[in-house]
Amino acid sequence: MKHIARKRFGQHFLSDASIIDAIVGAIAPLPGQPMVEIGPGLAALTQPLVERVGRLCVIELDRDLAARLRGHGQLDVVESDVLRVDFSELATRWPGQKIRVVGNLPYNISSPILFHLLDHVAVVQDQHFMLQKEVIDRMVAAPATSDYGRLSVMLQWRYAMEDVLFVPPESFDPPPRVDSAVVRMVPLAQPPAIDFRTYSDLVQTAFSQRRKILRNTLGKWLEARSFSGEFDLQRRAEEVPVHEYVALAQAVQ
Repeated sequence: MKHIARKRFGQHFLSDASIIDAIVGAIAPLPGQPMVEIGPGLAALTQPLVERVGRLCVIELDRDLAARLRGHGQLDVVESDVLRVDFSELATRWPGQKIRVVGNLPYNISSPILFHLLDHVAVVQDQHFMLQKEVIDRMVAAPATSDYGRLSVMLQWRYAMEDVLFVPPESFDPPPRVDSAVVRMVPLAQPPAIDFRTYSDLVQTAFSQRRKILRNTLGKWLEARSFSGEFDLQRRAEEVPVHEYVALAQAVQ
């Protein structure tokens, strides 16, 4: 029976064979590697991946799809909302190894998934995700550009990221109304040591009114923490590079 895409789950199923081959090529899976796929759907990407790694763990919320996937002999199916999955616990299935995480993420909750995975980055080797193109543009954006924002700053302190593949709407069934792309995210081997809660609060405050100079937003936040160091508040949030946000978080934590 044909599975009807469910709008509430943001389902768009990848169907272009050449795009699937290109994605698998970008991931470059090897036999025996611990790999977790988020949102396998109709297994368009799942099948070529499992053929290469031998066994694959998949996370699927749709119970009908999860039931169908359980019939595959090489898949370990976790039927769950991905935001409830403890990836650090999941990684214990492969003692001493870091996991590779892949997936065509639901566009309506892509940012929450990315932030959720930040909590488990210590057990991750790399991540390859299909996302809305404009989201990836924001993830990899440089300072002083229109795409540079909270998402850029929150992720770039912890990952090296690159846009590796453009994916047009007609590659899906049903086609989304936006362009898509695939991003590669590799955790930095020696990330700056920061208090994540402080950093997150700082960045959210800075970009809360991105058109205003930071004196009107971050200035009050720093004043409340009795910050007496040097930081140029006569800039807008989008003009400050990631390393300066990191240094500021370290100075006030």
